[in-house]
Amino acid sequence: MSHQQHDNTWRLLQDHLDEWVNLSKAHTSEGHVASYIPELANASPDILGICIMDSEGNTKVSGDSDFPFTLQSISKVFTLILALMDNGEEIVFSKVGMEPTGDDFNSMLKLELVEPGIPFNPLINAGAIAISSLIKGNTTDEQIDRILHFFQHIADNPSLSINQHVFRSESDTAHRNRSLAYFLKDNGVLDGEVDDVLRVYFSHCSVEVTCTDLARMALVLAHNGVDPIRKRRLIPRRFVQIAKTFMFTCGMYNASGEFAMNVGLPAKSGVSGSILTMVPGQYGIGLVGPALNRKGNSTAGVHLLGILSQEFDWSLF
Repeated sequence: MSHQQHDNTWRLLQDHLDEWVNLSKAHTSEGHVASYIPELANASPDILGICIMDSEGNTKVSGDSDFPFTLQSISKVFTLILALMDNGEEIVFSKVGMEPTGDDFNSMLKLELVEPGIPFNPLINAGAIAISSLIKGNTTDEQIDRILHFFQHIADNPSLSINQHVFRSESDTAHRNRSLAYFLKDNGVLDGEVDDVLRVYFSHCSVEVTCTDLARMALVLAHNGVDPIRKRRLIPRRFVQIAKTFMFTCGMYNASGEFAMNVGLPAKSGVSGSILTMVPGQYGIGLVGPALNRKGNSTAGVHLLGILSQEFDWSLF
């Protein structure tokens, strides 16, 4: 992108981002806040915030961009990358597959029906639990510390921490995830103890961020693992390629195909209403809108990203 194109985009964002956020905010009424994790049910369904960050660290923010939220499933992108850095591709993909499922993110259906009984991909819950077991560390605490420090490193924010209220809420009510983990243990996919692996999993899902943190993390992915602000490579290019491919095919749960058609950017959503996406080589984008559609994605957030993609011709397709 030329400097003139960047300046034109930035000017349009300055002039219209608040207007587009207000337009999309009306769509919060079409969704419902996640309640199966009780702590998440406390978020207001009317919230919508966004941060767009360029390669120099300049930001455009609008709406409720300072609202804190937990990463939830967005964390799966970065634990996948860390597991690849720790183990390499051969070991990681002996535990999880590379295909979308078409099923709900917490489904266990195909674990039993399809051989060899490993999760279809690392972004569904079963796959992310398997990935959590691959993070290096002599103890569970060490695994959790390594993940948190990795997230802090990517976000360039050493104050990121685990929201203990969300962690306990998630841990106390995660009967289906516990079932998935025991099934994986029985299939020989999990090497560690179920409770230890789940503690790692719930911890990284409960890391609290803002839209600006999310945009900063997305910016590193947008530049193929290089932080353009610090001018340092943080992640091997190949592992970012793998992560972004999964984001395209599986990142928006079983609405990933629809999102690819209407927005056309690699993205990952979380049931906190968060979405991480990027314009490759240009911008990192972090968004939150806790009211979710039936597929588990932010109703207003998906609408807003559709507007932005159309206005700036951001779709990669």
